[in-house]
Amino acid sequence: MRSAFYLAFVVFYLTAILIFAVYLRGANKRMFYMLCTYKAEQSQLKQELWQKQLQLESLINPAAISQRLDH
Repeated sequence: MRSAFYLAFVVFYLTAILIFAVYLRGANKRMFYMLCTYKAEQSQLKQELWQKQLQLESLINPAAISQRLDH
């Protein structure tokens, strides 16, 4: 009787560990996907900022200002 209880306990314990491991693996995949998504969004925002910076520099460039004043 005692060995049957011990066996049931071990099976339950191992099953719980395996379920938890599957949960952690799924959580890891979700976090990795979110990280990749955020990195892609950050890269896109950096590129947009770079474009805006180039536009601003072309507007405040002394040669461009004098050219606009001449016209």
